[in-house]
Amino acid sequence: MNLLLLFDSICIFLISQAFVSWSIQELHISQERVEKISAAGQLMNCSAPVDILFLLDGTYSIGKGSFERSKYLAMKLCDALDISPEKVRVGAIQFSNTPHLEFPLDVYFTKQEIKDRLKKIMFKGGRTETSRALKFILHKGFCGGRNLSVPQILIILTDGKSQGSVTIPAKQLKEKGIVVFAVGINFPRWEELHTLASEPTDWHVLFAEDTEDAANGFYTTLTGSTICSAAFPGCRVESHSCERKTLEREKVLIGNYFCWKGSKNGNTVHASFCPFYKWRDIFIKHPSRCYRTVCPDPCGSHPCQNGGTCIQQGLEGYQCVCPIGFGGDANCAPKLSLECSVDLLFLVDSSSSTTLEGFLRYKAFLKRFLQAVWRKEISGNVSVAQYGNDVMVAVRTGDHADVLGLVKGIDSMQFSGGSTLTGKALQYITQNGFRSAAVFADVPDDLPRVVVLLTDANAQDSVVEAAEDARGLVTSLIAIGSEFLRAELDEVTGNPKQTIIYSTPQDLLNKIPELQKKICSIDSQGCSSQSLDLVFTLDSSASVGRENFAQLKNFVSSLSLQFDINRDLTQVGLVVYGKRPHTTFGLDTHITNSAVFEAINQAPFVGGSSSVGSSLLHIFEDVMTIQKGARPGVKKIVALISSGAGVEDAIVPAQQLRNNDISLLVIGIGHVRTSSLLRIAGSHNNLLQIPSYNDLIKNEDLIIARLCNEAKRPASLCKPNPCMNNGVCIPENGSYQCQCQGWEGPHCEKRIQRGDASRKRMHSGRLHVQQNYHGGQQLYRTPQRSKRHIQQTHCGGQRMTPTLSY
Repeated sequence: MNLLLLFDSICIFLISQAFVSWSIQELHISQERVEKISAAGQLMNCSAPVDILFLLDGTYSIGKGSFERSKYLAMKLCDALDISPEKVRVGAIQFSNTPHLEFPLDVYFTKQEIKDRLKKIMFKGGRTETSRALKFILHKGFCGGRNLSVPQILIILTDGKSQGSVTIPAKQLKEKGIVVFAVGINFPRWEELHTLASEPTDWHVLFAEDTEDAANGFYTTLTGSTICSAAFPGCRVESHSCERKTLEREKVLIGNYFCWKGSKNGNTVHASFCPFYKWRDIFIKHPSRCYRTVCPDPCGSHPCQNGGTCIQQGLEGYQCVCPIGFGGDANCAPKLSLECSVDLLFLVDSSSSTTLEGFLRYKAFLKRFLQAVWRKEISGNVSVAQYGNDVMVAVRTGDHADVLGLVKGIDSMQFSGGSTLTGKALQYITQNGFRSAAVFADVPDDLPRVVVLLTDANAQDSVVEAAEDARGLVTSLIAIGSEFLRAELDEVTGNPKQTIIYSTPQDLLNKIPELQKKICSIDSQGCSSQSLDLVFTLDSSASVGRENFAQLKNFVSSLSLQFDINRDLTQVGLVVYGKRPHTTFGLDTHITNSAVFEAINQAPFVGGSSSVGSSLLHIFEDVMTIQKGARPGVKKIVALISSGAGVEDAIVPAQQLRNNDISLLVIGIGHVRTSSLLRIAGSHNNLLQIPSYNDLIKNEDLIIARLCNEAKRPASLCKPNPCMNNGVCIPENGSYQCQCQGWEGPHCEKRIQRGDASRKRMHSGRLHVQQNYHGGQQLYRTPQRSKRHIQQTHCGGQRMTPTLSY
């Protein structure tokens, strides 16, 4: 039972958060202020004798989904109440056609008991008889409450669409000294909420869809009154503009049409123009002021330097989570120590265009960098090469075991002059620069390979193709140079984030922490710092066979462990195919490495003939989609591993993937016709050929390097189109919006409803289903009703029996 209650609570929370994005109430404040409002609400507390009664709207105009959100807000408000027999007491009434006492104020006296009981309240449905509910409270009073010396607070959660007038009973309640909060649900009628609420209404009218903001508003009003005078030290009340919205239906004249008016005889027909109307939904805006409490926090002064993230600890303390390469002190000062194990190769321009002065500047930079970051305990290697017309490796991997030896090796480098053949140098050193000296032949060569290019001159040969090949062979390629060389250096690295630009010789030395950060931002396992949606598609046809398919699964399982799999970084999906494709699991199915590893090993062998085209088309239409977990703005890659069979129908689907900014890496195994696979891959950079299935593991690093290199490329927000139902994606200010036709929602996922009242009720039901299910998983369930008597209480002369529902 406890697990069910926890499940229900989580689901209610998810549903409540989803509706915040509708922007039914817009707060015209910064995101930082929104976060402070949320934090302040968690710090505030009301500890005083007070009776609080929740009046929950359980009518059809609310619907079950909104009713569950109102329950969640009621539970949220209880978090800051000191609930006990002597302090805060809580009761609840649900109303529709008639009011129903769910539980009085003298039954439950702990916070958890109240929240558990609120969870179990069942939606009743019916008309919105708000006036009758208010008269019930006027007649019966606060059932189970104390004497009139204890303040009474009524919290009404409703959409304000009552069947009759609430003006008189609301006025009578307030004249009796009851403080009334009116909380809007869904698209409320704000005029009625203002009629219900106590004065000043800006302090007593709240909005349930944003629970954090509503909770802060409730606590702000309480702590600002004589009811609960204790506020958190240092906190202050601030006001800001907010805009509330109501959804109304408007009758619109479309035009006129000929209509029959009768006839006097068989030869004469009388007709005239008749008006034609239709109904449309419109938003009515209600500008207002919102009063919320904001508390000071230690992170408000932004104490963390160099991109560090400040995390508050307690009331006055904080901790800085520092990026890699920083953490010399508590505020993320540069930490001059290399904290990663890499094979590091520096390629220094020694051509005439760089000049002797520039060459000496780079030598000084290298010595300063190694003296600052290199330590004996670091498991890694350093090599240094210089180039002009030719390439010379001055310090080979393993030549020197300490910093002093490395510095002496750099000192021995002599300026060579000549042409700036950067492309030739990159080709040479990526293939030969990481070889160990003979005496150190046992130096491990399985570390990530990082090349740092230092140049101050334009290349005089073809550098772009050479750089692409180099990026495919090393883990990371970083370039350092002057501003005028930025465009060429960006082409070399393939990613502007891997380019370091300096302005003066002193500024170059200041780039040591930045270089350190970039070197250690790579990881020996996968693309640890890249966000990536990656789908593997494996040939599971008879041409592969069960034994080879088992090897494929083992290889992809091993490959998946090289990525940091979670919702923020890498998501992995798997499709296997024979004549038809089969989704083994989607992008959003598994969020841990171990879960993905196990799921891959469970992939079925399909057999039969092979169709690569149907697999790629299936991925485009049913896997790389927003509905199935693909993330807008995140680089998307399909890794196709094929025996070469069934590729004839894959050219058009492959081009469709590329046209929608989905990269395709083709890995051919065995004696496969290169021309066939090349037409699918689109370029040699996206094609790898492996001699046999037994050679897959040997080429794992190369495949990872290709995937990581592709993952670093910028991704489009609007490709593939995140908008459903033919919506148009419009990029704007680093984000996007969907323009919908006949649909609504952030991704055009909800059809706009039209029609009479009965169709409205049908629409409410459909919304209920959408709210209950998300991504194919049930968010909350409706338990079977049973009853047991827990306490009998006389309330206003009437015998009331609260019930528990399971």
